[in-house]
Amino acid sequence: MDPFSDPQMVARYADGPPRFVPGYHAMQTMATLLLAERAPENARVLVLGAGGGLELRTFAQAHSGWSFDGIDPSAEMLKLAAQTLGAFAPRARLHHGYIDSAPHGPFDAAACLLTLHFLAPEERRHAALEVRRRLKPGAPYVIVHFSFPQDEGERQLWLSRHAAFLIASGLDPEKAANARSAIDTQTHILTPEQDEAILREAGFSKVGLFYAAFSFRGWVAYA
Repeated sequence: MDPFSDPQMVARYADGPPRFVPGYHAMQTMATLLLAERAPENARVLVLGAGGGLELRTFAQAHSGWSFDGIDPSAEMLKLAAQTLGAFAPRARLHHGYIDSAPHGPFDAAACLLTLHFLAPEERRHAALEVRRRLKPGAPYVIVHFSFPQDEGERQLWLSRHAAFLIASGLDPEKAANARSAIDTQTHILTPEQDEAILREAGFSKVGLFYAAFSFRGWVAYA
């Protein structure tokens, strides 16, 4: 069963990223600042993997003139996003599906936080191309997800480090071990070099690392 279609898991989702992603709130703040460098006061922003609504709420709180199109394949997570947005919900249009279901824009900015590691490499390349096609020239695109060396010894070391961070953040060791196993078997983690190459191959320029926190990396690039 897809965990993002499980209502009980979805109900607990909002507690997870702030606890288990190092520097989560600072990362969201930095993402907002990077988008705002080039996005106008009335920007239309595309958010890929918008289920849960945490980044939508952060962006909306920071910029009262921005409007959003959020896309996510989980209907349950989109329901949570609408709840999370609360009073900001009228500024966001939520779409059920993948990037091909997103409006064509053109958008002033785009973001994809903690999502791309769920996509296989070819799906990730396709998503990068489709996001790029939906952006105005020079528009910023901010991404954050798991990214670390994939040589077998290095991969296992980083997975173990992530599990150790979960435990240090208060998660039961058995649940941390289960999370480690799920990440190992159910996600598609690439090296930082591969992640940057996908952006460049899709036509993005000035790819720059802005966030590196244990097993996560984040980049800003421009259409």
